[in-house]
Amino acid sequence: MTPTSALLENLSQALKSCEQGHASTSELVRNWRQQATQLPLPERYGEVLSGLLDRMESSALFSEESCSFSQRDQLDALKIWLQKAQQQLAMTSTPDSAQTAHAESEKKGT
Repeated sequence: MTPTSALLENLSQALKSCEQGHASTSELVRNWRQQATQLPLPERYGEVLSGLLDRMESSALFSEESCSFSQRDQLDALKIWLQKAQQQLAMTSTPDSAQTAHAESEKKGT
């Protein structure tokens, strides 16, 4: 497992743990803020994640679902962010692989 995939797995597990009630919202936010910054993603991902985590913290201030910040909606938004981050990381690793394969095929004369 690569360091990046380990980070993605840790984020996913933290999210599941919070959804199942095994971790608090503050633990989830702290975990995500620490680990997500280590991912090699474009800056806009960090900006979006910061907003999501801010809203997640706000939703934790209410014991009931708030019309402004539903904790369920915020957890769903984090899932979507994680999926998009995984897609982005897969796309950024693919061009390198494609270039390597192309270079190797040129060496072989194919």
